[in-house]
Amino acid sequence: MKTLYLVVIFLILSIFTLNAEINTTTEIEKKIEDIENIKVEKEKKAQKLIVEQRTKEEADKINERLLEIDHSLKTDIWYTKYNNHQIYLDIETELHKIEEKMKRLNKDSEKFMEFSRQERALENRLELLSDFKITPFESLVKPEDLEKIPAIENPFSIIDGFTYLKTMKKYKEIFSNKLNSLRLLINRLEEQEGYAKRLNQIYGGDYNIDRIKKIEKELDEFISTLDIATSTFGIYSKKIDDNVLIVNSDIKVQMKRLLNVAIVIFIIFLLSLLFKYLAKKTISDNERYYMANKGINFTNFILIVFVLLFFFLENVSYFLTVIGFASAGLAFAMKDLFMSILGWIVIVFGGSFHVGDRIKAKKNGLEYVGDIVDISILRMTILEDITLTTYMHNRRAGRIIFIPNNFIFTDLLANYTHGKVKTVWDGVDFTITFDSNHKKAAHLAKEIVKKYSKGYTDISRKQLNMLRSQYSLKNINVEPRIFTFMEENGIKISCWYMTNSYATLTLRSSIFSNIIDAIQEEDDIKIAYPTQIINIKRDRELPPRGENEESIF
Repeated sequence: MKTLYLVVIFLILSIFTLNAEINTTTEIEKKIEDIENIKVEKEKKAQKLIVEQRTKEEADKINERLLEIDHSLKTDIWYTKYNNHQIYLDIETELHKIEEKMKRLNKDSEKFMEFSRQERALENRLELLSDFKITPFESLVKPEDLEKIPAIENPFSIIDGFTYLKTMKKYKEIFSNKLNSLRLLINRLEEQEGYAKRLNQIYGGDYNIDRIKKIEKELDEFISTLDIATSTFGIYSKKIDDNVLIVNSDIKVQMKRLLNVAIVIFIIFLLSLLFKYLAKKTISDNERYYMANKGINFTNFILIVFVLLFFFLENVSYFLTVIGFASAGLAFAMKDLFMSILGWIVIVFGGSFHVGDRIKAKKNGLEYVGDIVDISILRMTILEDITLTTYMHNRRAGRIIFIPNNFIFTDLLANYTHGKVKTVWDGVDFTITFDSNHKKAAHLAKEIVKKYSKGYTDISRKQLNMLRSQYSLKNINVEPRIFTFMEENGIKISCWYMTNSYATLTLRSSIFSNIIDAIQEEDDIKIAYPTQIINIKRDRELPPRGENEESIF
């Protein structure tokens, strides 16, 4: 029994011990659970704080970005014009409402006067915003008409064609830039809408709901406008491309014509070079080569002008008719000019004058002697030299004289060096007294003239023989000639000889000085000059002793 009692006690103690341990364990577990719950709550609070912080940061960033978008929209041309247009429409609507209210009021009432003041204020605002009456998208929906395609009918109008192509390209670029700017605006508004809706989610309720509706309205209108403008741009671009193809085709045709003209002109240029080369090889005379070169240049110019006329003018016959009538009027009004041109043709192709020839021209009693330095279409240019004419008449030399070409029809022009002849007859005259040995004087003069002009005499004989095939020359005697004449003051001996056309004074001076020296050595030859005898006695008269003397009382 005792043992059983001990066992029961042991069991009871064991049960109490076990319960105590179980209770202790339960309390520990409960405390652990409480600690875990507290930890979870803290973590939730911390997580909530983190989320709130992140949400706040996100909202701040969104607001900052919205401010940037708002600032960019204020500088956007489309958005600014659209808002101004909306303001205009709102003012116009408000004005209509006031006008309707005023119709129902007495004009003398105070309310009517107030509405009248509001009406004037609104009308002033409408006038200030009159530029925004039309929707800003009209240029996208109804673009300006394209310029008319230029008529490219000759190579000169190629420039118009290129200008037109540049204009079409500009039109296309402007339209495309407008579309791109509108797309950029839509992208900004979509971004703005997304941020506004996100703020609405963050803050909840009806936050930014009015702004979101305004953005959605603007987006709907801008997107619909973009769709229409895109379709319009497709049609507009097609028209531009068609016009560009037409202009490019016309330009290619004219470029081909221009190439043909260039080839023809190049051939004419080559032929002119060939003729100049042949002229240089066959013409030894520099003056004749100069005139031939000028003739080739003139012919070359005329051919090129005709080529350009026939290539570039569509109606050449009409042009020639107009030119014919115009030429008739010009010929009457500018006959001297046309006569000069005709004279140039006669000079060039007639061969009467060449560059380098020495000529004499006379105008209003004045004589000009010089060398031709140029023959242009309107005039000949001569350089005046020191000659007998300048010595006896002008006392001037070295001037540039311009002689109109029409002078060959109206005035006498003397050519001292025509053709191959480069010599002319020149003469010196001196007078001896009646009692002088005139035969001896003539003989001395002849010998001196023959001596100093012998070279020119031989040259003249050869040159005149060369002209027999061109002119009927019967007398080509070029030997010096001496003539004796009885004059009032004595016996005049006239000596004629051939001399260089360009240096007559030089030989004349040499012959004169030698004749004077020869006569002074002879006792029976005296040079006559005017003399007088004065008789101071009244009772008788002395007879004159010389042929030039007079007896006066």
